[in-house]
Amino acid sequence: MWHSLKSVIIFGFSGIPLIFLIRMDVIGLLPNSIMNTIIGLIILVIWNEIHFFMVHRLMHVPFFMKHVHIVHHRSRIPTVYAVYSFHWFEALLLSTVPITIAPIIPLSATAIFLFPLVSILLNYSGHCNYRFGKGKAPGFLAFGTNHNHHHSKAKRNYGFASGLLDRITHKIFNKS
Repeated sequence: MWHSLKSVIIFGFSGIPLIFLIRMDVIGLLPNSIMNTIIGLIILVIWNEIHFFMVHRLMHVPFFMKHVHIVHHRSRIPTVYAVYSFHWFEALLLSTVPITIAPIIPLSATAIFLFPLVSILLNYSGHCNYRFGKGKAPGFLAFGTNHNHHHSKAKRNYGFASGLLDRITHKIFNKS
């Protein structure tokens, strides 16, 4: 619970640099239309998948696994209580999703504001210890099952909600 509280505080304060960059006109905002919000949320979810995969792979480098990511992996069977149970450094890295994409791709303020809600719902789904489709769910729906496997073995399934980046990197780095 202590690690989760620290992570929630870090995630909460991660909006401050974002607001600062918006006020300094480093980040431009699109109008808050329904279409801009939907497209922005799609962009943020896709970027979150890429960002999370990169951070998560880094966390499995032996040094970071031993000193940082081990906090999250103490939950061998993921539960909703493990959603925010991170070392403060990992929480800091994971909290940078919007600020790393918004200077490059303009988004609506509503999309940026709603993204944490979408993210936490996906995160709860991945940590709820429920295997969608009896553990045989196809593609995107398999993320709960994939994340259960990841927590129990601490190998493979480094993506947030998709196994796509795992499959791509496996094909690139494991050519025979």
